[in-house]
Amino acid sequence: MKKADLSVNFCGVNFENPFCLSSSPVGNHAEMCSRAFDAGWGGIVYKTLNVDTSFKIVMPSPRLNAYHYNDKRFVGLQNAEQITDRTLDDNIMDIKELKRKYPSRVLISSIMGFSDSDWEILAKRSEDAGADMLELNFSCPQMARKDAGHRIGQDYNLVEHFTGVVKKHCSIPVMAKMTPNITDMIPVALAAKRGGADAIAAINTIRAITDIDIDQKVPMPTINHQSGITGFSGPAAKPIGLRFVSELYNSKDLALPISAIGGIETWVDALQYILLGGDTIQVTTAIMRYGYRIVEDMIEGLSDYMIDHGINSLSEIKGSAATKLIDPSNFDTRHQVVSVIDSEKCIGCGQCYISCQDGANQAIVFDTRLRKASVDETRCVGCTLCKHVCPVWDCISTRTVDTRNQSHAAIF
Repeated sequence: MKKADLSVNFCGVNFENPFCLSSSPVGNHAEMCSRAFDAGWGGIVYKTLNVDTSFKIVMPSPRLNAYHYNDKRFVGLQNAEQITDRTLDDNIMDIKELKRKYPSRVLISSIMGFSDSDWEILAKRSEDAGADMLELNFSCPQMARKDAGHRIGQDYNLVEHFTGVVKKHCSIPVMAKMTPNITDMIPVALAAKRGGADAIAAINTIRAITDIDIDQKVPMPTINHQSGITGFSGPAAKPIGLRFVSELYNSKDLALPISAIGGIETWVDALQYILLGGDTIQVTTAIMRYGYRIVEDMIEGLSDYMIDHGINSLSEIKGSAATKLIDPSNFDTRHQVVSVIDSEKCIGCGQCYISCQDGANQAIVFDTRLRKASVDETRCVGCTLCKHVCPVWDCISTRTVDTRNQSHAAIF
């Protein structure tokens, strides 16, 4: 079967495909990473290393809480995971073994130091072990030190400084991993660029509270009758990831390649990040739920899409959706639509009527005798709430109306 060319050149490093493990428990040691490479992943960002003499990592337990909403399971995952609790020597040995066994696959060493010397040691030892790139973890939202993780990622000066330290002591490409726990990511990304970063990775997990045990009155995950505000990931985090990646791509001052992260489960998710400017794609939460083999569907789906649309390389479409983002003040309000309900497909549930009556412009008419809904176009303002609440996927569509010679109902 014909396959598309999914290869990506990222900072001068060639990836067989854009799909990578992000730095997390899914890439914790050589045996796991070997299974991931065998499954087809193009790259691995190894779980974040530290100089273990500086600070001993002890994992909290339990440290995960899945976010379920009504009958939808695992729409997100909250974690209190720390960086690696394995020794630096053990991790370096694993990196060497992986590069010996998979010389053509990309292995990125994620590192986190607590001082200049820490960053220097981690950079040198990772490069000497054969790592193809470095990822600087400026973004872990639950580090058990107050001078690390996302707190560094919120300090422009420290991001620039530590990036500069690493670049001074290595010759391989360096990307800085951004925290989403900040209002505007561009200034801190620019600080990383000033320090010499070759690329940006975004996003890390979002500080959140997913659930509360209402009997014990303690947020979850509950760790010895207490909890904390820690990292949230998974499909529910994807809209925030898409926003940050698009802003990074559209920044004319930044102009750095992007490794995109956030809620990716399918090839469509991956494609959406590429259309907004991502070069490579990193995944963790979906692997934790479904396993490494999800990459097979990602590769097949993205390949089929490219063949169907006559796309020769991912670079041809990278960022093409990001260029269509404008400030809301520039929206063309002369363009208006109204909803159209297909009476043949309408099942008479009345959900569109209820939602429009109580949450929109009272433009839906419901015939109780026929149990069919229709649209009063004199009241419809094209908000499309009805379309989004309708349980029949293609029952409600829209059509453009000519507003030049008519007064359209005011948008609420």
